[in-house]
Amino acid sequence: MEKIKPLVIIPARGGSKGIPGKNIKILRNKPLINYTLETARALIPDEYICVSTDSEAIIKVVEETGIKVPFKRPAYLATDSASSYEVLLHALQFYQRQGYCPDLIIFMQATSPFRNVRHLREALELYTPDCDMVVSVKETASNPYYVLFEEDENGWLKKSKDGNFTRRQDCPKVWEYNGAIYLINPNSLERQPLNEFTHIRKYVMEEQFSLDIDTPLDWKLAEIIAEDLYSQ
Repeated sequence: MEKIKPLVIIPARGGSKGIPGKNIKILRNKPLINYTLETARALIPDEYICVSTDSEAIIKVVEETGIKVPFKRPAYLATDSASSYEVLLHALQFYQRQGYCPDLIIFMQATSPFRNVRHLREALELYTPDCDMVVSVKETASNPYYVLFEEDENGWLKKSKDGNFTRRQDCPKVWEYNGAIYLINPNSLERQPLNEFTHIRKYVMEEQFSLDIDTPLDWKLAEIIAEDLYSQ
């Protein structure tokens, strides 16, 4: 990491409708966000780890780990309509105003507790300055050549992507963002939102580490995975 000036950004909004208090809800034996903090701290010094939150409760939990929360996210960036792009840009500009200009943003969601240090290290090895982003993915089970369909103008279902495949195994592999790791070029972020990036490199993660917790059912699955991973 000596050759890279990193900034870890962990967005953690206080409001969560599906799972109230999700980001600091206890998973197995610690707050959900702590899994992500521990992974970040294993490679990045604390002063370059930024939790962007609007919640005093989340600030308290984070600062109990010894990591200082540098600012409280403004209310206009804590609504359901606020985008990750806006939140990331706000954090980046805060550090730039303080005189720290990172050359790599490491965007990590608190809702991906099973991404670990190995994953982060391997993803970092794939990053080069000509990238807009290195992003973690998993192979999707919903292949658009095989099981995904769209309606045509007459209301008939047609395959999302043309292909005459009779077995799913013969279809081209298709990748799905799993939400765990985004390594972002700050220059690219300042030019356009993430969905407009064109130079994107994938980092493939295993299914069991790729859970992104969004619903109560996801939480129950996370409890099962956590028990399996950490009870040994």
